Amino acid sequence: MRRTLIALGLSLLTATPALAAQCITSKGEWSAYKQSLAAEAKAAGVGQRGLSALANLPLSDRTWRFAASPSGQGVGATSPAKLIEGKTQVSVDRFVALARGKIQANQRLFTAVEQNFGVPSELLVVLWGLESSFGNYLGREPVLSGAITLSSHCRRHQQFRPNAIAALKLVDRGGLDTSMKGGPTGEFGHFQFIPIRWTEYGIDANGDGRADPYNLADSMASAANMLRKNGWRPGQPFGEGTANFRVLSAWNDSGNYQRAIAFVAERIGR
Repeated sequence: MRRTLIALGLSLLTATPALAAQCITSKGEWSAYKQSLAAEAKAAGVGQRGLSALANLPLSDRTWRFAASPSGQGVGATSPAKLIEGKTQVSVDRFVALARGKIQANQRLFTAVEQNFGVPSELLVVLWGLESSFGNYLGREPVLSGAITLSSHCRRHQQFRPNAIAALKLVDRGGLDTSMKGGPTGEFGHFQFIPIRWTEYGIDANGDGRADPYNLADSMASAANMLRKNGWRPGQPFGEGTANFRVLSAWNDSGNYQRAIAFVAERIGR
C-alpha cells in the first residue's frame, strides 16, 4: 500500500495555502513543524482530540531515516517469483500453499467479500499475505508518529501532507490513537492501509458499528472496496495487459509489484 501515496494529491487538503505547514530538514525542527501543522490541521477541521495527540507526539527515528532516503523502499526485483520470495521469505510454492490454506480457513469471509465486490479470493489473499504476512506481522511502529514524521521531511512533505491531516482526522473520530502500531510510514492493519486511504475506502463489514483496519473482515472488504471503486471489473481476468491489471496500480504503483500480485494470484486460483 505504501506506494499508492505518490498520487495523494494536494486537492484533498481544505486548509488555505497560507496556513500550509512548512517542511523541515533536521529533527531539531520537529516541535516547530508540529506547531505549523497544528494550524493547518485546525483550518482543515481537525478537532481538539487530534490536535492534542499532535502536540504530544514524538518524532519516529525509523520513519525519519526512511524519509531521508532518496530511493525509499523501491522494489528492485524484476522477477515476480523473486519479489514474492524476497518479501515473504518463503518459496512461491510455499506461499501458494499458505494462501490456499488461508482461503479455506476463512472461506465464508472470502466468499462474502467476493460476492459483494467482485474481487476474487485468490487476489485478496495475495494482498493480505504480502502486506502483513496474513495478519501475522502488523508492524511495530506507532502509526500516528510515522504518518506525521513522514509528512514533516522536505523530501516527502508534498506527497504526505494530505495523509498527515487524514491521520489526525481519524484520531478525532476515534479510529486511530497514539498506541496503534503499524509500518514505519503510517500504514496499519491487515492490509496496511495508510490513513488517507482508510478514510476513503474503509468500511464496517462485520456490523459492529466501526471500520477497523485490525479486524480482518473490515480490512479485507475495504481492500476489495478500494479496487472496485478504482475500476475493478468483476468476473474479468487480471493478468498483465488487462483492465483489471491496470487497477492494481491503485494499490501499488510499482509494475514489478503488480506483476508479482497477478503472477501468484493466478497460481493460487489454478
